Amino acid sequence: TKVFDDLGRGILENAWNGFNSTLFAYGQTGSGKSYSIVGYGKNKGVVPLFCNEMFKGIDEKKSNGEKAEFEVSFSMLEIYNEQVRDLLNSKTKSKKGLRVRQHPKKGFYVESLLTVPVNSYNDIENRMEEGTRNRTVAATLMNATSSRAHTIVGVTFTQKGKNAAGQETTKTAVINLVDLAGSERADSTGATGDRLKEGAAINQSLSSLGNVIAALADKAGGKNVRVPYRDSVLTKLLKNALGGNSKTIMIAAISPADINYDETLSTLRYADRAKQIKTAAVVNEDPTEKLIRELQEENARLKEALERGEIPKDDDDDDDDKPTTEGISEEELAKMKEQMEEEVRARMEDNDRKLEEMNKSWQEKLTHAQQLYEEANKAALSVKEAAKTSPHFWNLNVDPQLSAMIIHTINEGDNIVGNGIGDSSPDIELKGLSILAQHAIVTNKGGNITVRVCNNAKVLLNGETVTSEVALHHCDRLMFGSNHLYAFHHPEELQAANANNISFPEVSYEAAQEEIAAVAGFDMDTSEKSREQLLLREELIEILPMVEEANAISQELDRKVDFEIVLLSPEARGLSNGRPETFIKMTNLETKLDWLWSRNQFINRKYLMQEMYQNYVEGEDWQLPDERDPFTENPLTEVTIGTAMVYLQSLAYVIDMREHLTVSDFKGAEMGKLRVELIPCNEEGKEFDIDDDAFVDNPSELIGKKMHFYISLSHALGLPAKFHETWCEFHFYTDASPTQTAVMPNTRNPEYNFKKLFSFQTVTNEVKQLINIDS
Repeated sequence: TKVFDDLGRGILENAWNGFNSTLFAYGQTGSGKSYSIVGYGKNKGVVPLFCNEMFKGIDEKKSNGEKAEFEVSFSMLEIYNEQVRDLLNSKTKSKKGLRVRQHPKKGFYVESLLTVPVNSYNDIENRMEEGTRNRTVAATLMNATSSRAHTIVGVTFTQKGKNAAGQETTKTAVINLVDLAGSERADSTGATGDRLKEGAAINQSLSSLGNVIAALADKAGGKNVRVPYRDSVLTKLLKNALGGNSKTIMIAAISPADINYDETLSTLRYADRAKQIKTAAVVNEDPTEKLIRELQEENARLKEALERGEIPKDDDDDDDDKPTTEGISEEELAKMKEQMEEEVRARMEDNDRKLEEMNKSWQEKLTHAQQLYEEANKAALSVKEAAKTSPHFWNLNVDPQLSAMIIHTINEGDNIVGNGIGDSSPDIELKGLSILAQHAIVTNKGGNITVRVCNNAKVLLNGETVTSEVALHHCDRLMFGSNHLYAFHHPEELQAANANNISFPEVSYEAAQEEIAAVAGFDMDTSEKSREQLLLREELIEILPMVEEANAISQELDRKVDFEIVLLSPEARGLSNGRPETFIKMTNLETKLDWLWSRNQFINRKYLMQEMYQNYVEGEDWQLPDERDPFTENPLTEVTIGTAMVYLQSLAYVIDMREHLTVSDFKGAEMGKLRVELIPCNEEGKEFDIDDDAFVDNPSELIGKKMHFYISLSHALGLPAKFHETWCEFHFYTDASPTQTAVMPNTRNPEYNFKKLFSFQTVTNEVKQLINIDS
């Protein structure tokens, strides 16, 4: 309620006064954006509190005898991967999502978006639950990640009454409450350098939003700059909020953890730029007759222009980001004209729909909306009611808001679990990766529930692979295929346990993934663990289901690559200290070549794999050229053969070191030998001999003196034959960038003949410590 009191009440006041308002939350995943906007459980966010207070205000005015009419409409959409999904209309046919159109006065809008009339806060709660349920089903079908989606809740508040002159007037406020995707960006999370880091459309919206906010901040400072609203669906729909007719508030959600320092700083800078933006909000109040007349006149003007083969000009269109016609071909001009004609027809249809709605009474709209709601949610409401007394599965999702949104009841007898493709008609239909036509059979015999797999399908029970028929008990966790994770609810067992004061552990997505990771061999014990170990544990819980998903997509698309989690020590990464980090090894099963991807490089590639798989499922062209294929890696891509640790202690005593050091890969396997020499010398590079008496008994004797030595990498022996070019690279702490030897082709025993002189004009305690203990 603190956030609502500070910010939400201002939006509520704006709505009553007829101003458009927008509240959007920005920040990294897990920082509390959704918690602030929507809330969780009993802790209501801004959206439900705003809606509840608005209806309280309406009821209060009605009870005080106010004769004005109050109408509230509600919409809910999601932008995922540059596609708009109507969360209140699960029957949307378009595979590519809804179209975003532009109106010259009102800006960008979503064509055919369902905006439903609501009469109470309870109506809005039901609609939000419906939207969240549809969002969960869509996310499961598309293997989508909720943290990468933007959700926009729209509330239209209309007040109809008479002004001082006795005219019928309409005051309208459009309130957009926006929960943005996580702000972590590919270029700041380890995907830097990956050829496909900008390839996923999923990264486009927030990048574009940052560009728009930066341009608007520059514009507010007096610069004449183009504002690139058209670069993404999100920035089109937020155009009014950011630079038009709206009073706008931004919540900057930040994490208190020190490991998120960079993201926190980035979010605060983002908010600082956003504060500089100026909008021009006006009260949206017009005589009702004028609104009807304007719609009729606009349609007549548009129709007349189309009949003459012209594109109507909108003198009041303030769009500074229209595509230019300079320097484009006749063919492109013709295509642009065709698109503009399509826009005009869409505007006419939208105007006709609005005129039709304006001629209906508010009660007619409410009755029709309620009929549609009951029809669309009949099955879901029936299942929800049955689940109160019947054994059932309920879904687990990484986003707590999306958990328990999908329920499958288990009827008496055999319940077939399958994908429903072809002639199959399963009792429990699951779509998506690794789900077979007949995947498993769940049997209910008088309240005793068992599960058995079919056709060697993948089913996990509490993390363990199911190989024979096993009994299910209350709070068991089941994974069907690669991404259908459910908890089992047995009301009779729960009732018996409550009678005997027996409690069950809390079931959550994180706990279920922990047990899967533990069975896979990862240490999930949290006792006596350091902060770095706990951080590594969190990374593993997050990355394990993603790797499973990537492998399932690879198998389904026959990509012939395999993904495996590996933990790389600091030494395996060429560092002398640090914590182990999670990497993904991709192996080409045909060539046996493998590459190591950083955790975030893999995550970025996984989004592209999801896009590819979705196109495959929808029967569209899904195959990509190698340079854009997330499953391929160029054979010429650099890979680390292994590392050799070179300890510098000998230099602390001015003694030379000449050895063949073992080159080890990340698993510790020997990949070859490297000849390394550390040779103390004078400033001309001449090696000391026994007569120079340069040896010291104690490294402290070096302090305050000059020191010179050279590092020699002469050759390597026995490197793997599969590498046709090799070189050595090392980073000495005084150098700004790594040092590299010459590249040697087509040999397992390359001669590098590399030598480099290093000098310290004065040996300090820092230098002494470095060479005495470091490597």
